[in-house]
Amino acid sequence: MKLIFGREPALYIGVVSAALSLVVSLGVGLSAEAAGAWVAVITAVFGVVTAVATRPIAPAAFTTLVTVTADLLAAYHYDVSANTIAAVNTAVLAVLTLLTRGQVTPAPAKPPAARPTTDVL
Repeated sequence: MKLIFGREPALYIGVVSAALSLVVSLGVGLSAEAAGAWVAVITAVFGVVTAVATRPIAPAAFTTLVTVTADLLAAYHYDVSANTIAAVNTAVLAVLTLLTRGQVTPAPAKPPAARPTTDVL
């Protein structure tokens, strides 16, 4: 796996996910439910990308599942603001990333496919 500025891509994926979630929750005038749904979708999509980029897949998938569940619970089962949803998302994502980070490694790079040879006589 190629490092980006000396860091694994999974770390950048997590930061971008949290930043987009924060922007959606704070700046676009959505209702708390709509913001929570968008935050959950963003977290889920970036979580799948992280799971594909790391091995084993289970820690990244678990982190994504817990974070999305927390987002949806905050948005639909409790009377909280969009700011609180953003805070819940950021806190859960940060804690779970720190807990699982030592248990995953970058997915190995696939070797280039061998090109078929054609014999010309």
